[in-house]
Amino acid sequence: MKRLEGKVAVVTGGNSGIGLATAKRFVDEGAHVVITGRREKELQEAAASIGGNVTTVAGDVTRLEDLDRLYAVVKEKFGHIDVLFANAGWGELAPLEAATEEHFDKTFDLNAKGTFFTVQKALPLFRDGGSIILTASVANVRGDPAFSAYAAAKAAVRTFARGWTAELKDRKIRVNSMSPGPIETPALEKVGLTPEQVEQVAAQFALQVPLGRRGKAEEVAAAVTFLASDESSYITGIDLAVDGGMAQV
Repeated sequence: MKRLEGKVAVVTGGNSGIGLATAKRFVDEGAHVVITGRREKELQEAAASIGGNVTTVAGDVTRLEDLDRLYAVVKEKFGHIDVLFANAGWGELAPLEAATEEHFDKTFDLNAKGTFFTVQKALPLFRDGGSIILTASVANVRGDPAFSAYAAAKAAVRTFARGWTAELKDRKIRVNSMSPGPIETPALEKVGLTPEQVEQVAAQFALQVPLGRRGKAEEVAAAVTFLASDESSYITGIDLAVDGGMAQV
């Protein structure tokens, strides 16, 4: 039997990178997946690449009305949620002396506020005994220059996992965070780096990672699937680093 057979899973930021790889893995493991993201075209392309058992709902997790609309679709179509992967996030380089209020607000709105209300608004549909996985980052335990706002927002996400584990224990809903290290996704391009700079940063990461390379989105998806499944039934409140050892040694 597949590990998520018959489960209903919601994946935010499911249109690319880690979110898309995880949505594909969830479907392979027998789940029906609802993916959300801000860009309709990318969502449709993602759904086509998944191939089946997927529903798309365009929306921005920083807009509470969009979250309400997402869960209204889930309620109408499935009636409940078994697994939530609150994955939508964003980071941009901004040195302390140059960071603007707009940068700070955007970073916390998407990574902290968006995650908080993604989970809060899912709870009425959650089946007892379900699994919630939050995407944090190894940045939350490191001191990387020009990444302090992002690291602080991801530290908040890691703290959410601790607090919500205690709050939801009576419902047997497990809450864990997952902290990726450098992963081969479009993320570096999205923070404003040129292709040449991306290559330089990737090479630098390889020197910092004990395994000597960036990870693949599919490797992160495997870890998230483990946390979503009953194989991790006695695991809650943790932060699982999927970082090739980067923040561990």
